[in-house]
Amino acid sequence: MSVALMWEARAVDGRGDDLLAWARAQALPGEPLRRETFRAPQDRVLVITWWDAPLDADLPELAEPAPELVTRTVHRWRFESVEER
Repeated sequence: MSVALMWEARAVDGRGDDLLAWARAQALPGEPLRRETFRAPQDRVLVITWWDAPLDADLPELAEPAPELVTRTVHRWRFESVEER
């Protein structure tokens, strides 16, 4: 089974590049199957990591950035893959 962890944060106005650089620099204690980083309007950054693990597995996640870098607490979601019909 594979699980995807999604991490999304919104930077303080004008700090989107700083948040993106911070997210890219974050190492995880384990190696995911795949890791992708995205950016969106309003200085938002999204990181998705894929793992070969069950949905409730204890997996490494990106930390919270420094409070002066973000406008709110990071949003996190966890999804499990489903078979195609």
